[in-house]
Amino acid sequence: MNLPQDVNAFAESWRDAWNAHDIELVLAHFAEDAVFRSPFAVRVLPESDGVLRGKAAVREYWAAGLAAMPDLHFEIVDVYAGIDTVVINYRNQNGALVNEIMTFENGLIVSGEGTYAVR
Repeated sequence: MNLPQDVNAFAESWRDAWNAHDIELVLAHFAEDAVFRSPFAVRVLPESDGVLRGKAAVREYWAAGLAAMPDLHFEIVDVYAGIDTVVINYRNQNGALVNEIMTFENGLIVSGEGTYAVR
């Protein structure tokens, strides 16, 4: 199985790492060649076109994002599991609903995407 054994525990540790602003702890779940997509990455790293390839690029994006949002805080609303995908629906520090979609292979995230409510 590709997913963490306890998806809820994974989601809680993911939230706790973000709330501690511990990027390395969040990245510990990522494969070295993981790809992460986010519409906010275009704002932070315009040259990325919103697609970050590899841990180093994801680290750069998240570090810049945390520097710009020192009050970052997530509250989990719900967690969904598929065959190789976990979706964490959460509320951020601004009260906005967000979905983090993570695809796993061999226990590591190989693809991630942040999606944001449009209403």
